[in-house]
Amino acid sequence: MKGIERLSFYTSRYYIDLKTLAAARGIDPDKYLVGLGQEKMSVAPPDEDVVTLAATSAKQALEGINREDIGMLLVATESGIDQSKALGIWVHHLLGLPKNARVVELKQACYAGCAGLQLGLSYLETHPNKKVLVIATDIARYGLNSPGEPTQGCAAASFILSTSAKLVAFEKEHGIFTSHVMDFWRPNYSETAFVDGKFSTKIYLEALEECWNSYKEASNRTFADHAKFCYHLPFVRMALKAHERLAKLAEGEFDIAQVSDSFTYSRSVGNSYTASLFIGLASLLETSQEDLANKRIGFFSYGSGCVAEFFSGCVLPGYKAHLKADLHAQILHDRQALSLAEYEEFFNFRLPEDGSTFFCSPYNTKAFRLRGIDKHERLYEPTCC
Repeated sequence: MKGIERLSFYTSRYYIDLKTLAAARGIDPDKYLVGLGQEKMSVAPPDEDVVTLAATSAKQALEGINREDIGMLLVATESGIDQSKALGIWVHHLLGLPKNARVVELKQACYAGCAGLQLGLSYLETHPNKKVLVIATDIARYGLNSPGEPTQGCAAASFILSTSAKLVAFEKEHGIFTSHVMDFWRPNYSETAFVDGKFSTKIYLEALEECWNSYKEASNRTFADHAKFCYHLPFVRMALKAHERLAKLAEGEFDIAQVSDSFTYSRSVGNSYTASLFIGLASLLETSQEDLANKRIGFFSYGSGCVAEFFSGCVLPGYKAHLKADLHAQILHDRQALSLAEYEEFFNFRLPEDGSTFFCSPYNTKAFRLRGIDKHERLYEPTCC
């Protein structure tokens, strides 16, 4: 049965409370807490990047897994660190993965994690005795004092795909939508993204409608055939609006309980781009008080620009024994709150762009850190814990 055998996520050990940010920006905090549905925003320190986030989350997901069984590593990101070398090569090295494993980096805005999922499932068709490690890792940046500032964040989600799924088994039917639009993009010369927020919301909802109609035609399933739903989560209110739209479109009965448990982690992490859908899945499985065994989940992945997909999967009996709920709760609990000055200092940090030698001061990263840069080479090292 092909699907997810293990699932874990990791986020920075630092965050800023959005009440603190709202006060500093002279904004009613309810615009963030209610209008966006967000409460906290993870912030990466200078020695944390998409590689360290990815490697830490993957190390957690690999616990109890024979690493020699990993036949492919797929890393999805829109926060890449090199125009040629896949960031997964660094992760492969840090984790000591098999030398005969394929490693590829995937990019299509926030959709790339879903692309990794589908490519990994296809690989298992011809390699049923292997496993695929998929990592979605990102740092969302929009700029200080920008409209998108409160929807920033950072995290990585890692999952093991195999023919011995323990958490979710995916179904073959899906609906795809692709269209050339400029709702969100980040040129090579910019460290922050350009976004047309209202237009992006419009396209997100149009893509959802296109994908649902295609999926419904392929599967003959109705809204009521799905017990729960997980959406791409740039911010919680966006996913809630999407679910309201889908219920109306599909002539189903809207119930916030169909999606609310998938929001719990995102409220405290913020936007994690490619990782957000899978952090939502972890949140649903780990915080729901219901027994979700044998229940179907509808998934919607959206990547600006745009590519979107609707697909489904069923939660497997015994899934609770394979969750990492305690670990994830501890990660979120142990974070340190930043003052506005500390947050802006982290945000404004830049590595040298001329390849000169620079070593980062140590911060409270968990398993790996960016040591620095020398002769244009990024240097990583494990930490003590």
